[in-house]
Amino acid sequence: HFDELNKLRVLEPEVAAQTAQLREECRAFVDKTAEFQKIVGSLIELVDQLAKAAESEKMKAIGARNLLKSIAKQREAQEQQLQALIAEKKMQLERYRIEYETLCKIEADQNEFIDQFIFQK
Repeated sequence: HFDELNKLRVLEPEVAAQTAQLREECRAFVDKTAEFQKIVGSLIELVDQLAKAAESEKMKAIGARNLLKSIAKQREAQEQQLQALIAEKKMQLERYRIEYETLCKIEADQNEFIDQFIFQK
């Protein structure tokens, strides 16, 4: 086939034009595909960063929850210790009260004995 410049061509001009158009469309498609891959790559990178940040926050939250449970258990143990100490001090107070009453009785008896001894003389 001869073209408009009278050059010898293997393909018909119409087929050559379609081929050139298809080549351009393919290049545009490849460019769009490359751009799409770049966008998807950046999106995946962003999602990975967000996932890492979410995992980090999740671990912080778990740590805070465990710390809170630990503090609650410590407070409960401390409260039990204080309750035991209060009970012990109450028992000690009761012993001291009984001892005081006994000593008061003994003092009264001794004062009575002294008074009787003085009156007998």
